Amino acid sequence: MEKQGLVEKVLTKEEQASLTPDKVIALLKEGNARFVRGEITLRNHNEQIRRAVAGQYPKAVVLSCLDSRIPVEDVFDRGIGDMFVARVAGNTINVDILGSMEFACKIAGAKLVVVMGHEHCGAVMGAIDGVQLGHITALLGKIRPATLITDGFEGVRTSENADYVCWVAEQNVRLGVERVRAESTILCEMEQAGDIKIVGAMYAMDTGEVKILTI
Repeated sequence: MEKQGLVEKVLTKEEQASLTPDKVIALLKEGNARFVRGEITLRNHNEQIRRAVAGQYPKAVVLSCLDSRIPVEDVFDRGIGDMFVARVAGNTINVDILGSMEFACKIAGAKLVVVMGHEHCGAVMGAIDGVQLGHITALLGKIRPATLITDGFEGVRTSENADYVCWVAEQNVRLGVERVRAESTILCEMEQAGDIKIVGAMYAMDTGEVKILTI
């Protein structure tokens, strides 16, 4: 008999309101652990689509890199209606991303903002190398400040050094979280009130594991 897949209950506004940011972090960690073990949940997306049509009350908003090797919902083993996902090369912050995050949290009730970078990031490599090409130049300029941080890394600082690329990617995440707090009064005030948390994360390409960063 063909498997029908899990039909999850779509979160209601009241159920979303009862969640805490720490609970959402725990749920994402649990989902990622399943992903790493290869136990991702089989879901009935057709049924979930129908159940989600009346409204959305996601748990989190995740800003991820554009990289095609990182299927964000799968990485956290989440289904339709579970999270907002914004994607841009180098997981950079701009006014559109900030507005989207503000909508996700202030209007739609999400409890968590995640800025997630990853190892072997091509955008980070391009920023390290100072690549200039069309609109890519301006994009990489947003990552450039992370390449100028000198304290904390001992080793060859080139794009050929995978450890350095990963280190810069993490600094880029940290700077991204700081920018969210500095440039969005709405999100900063919500975090200070305990309504949301804003965290960084790093995705390991070889294992699929997500490390939550304390920033």
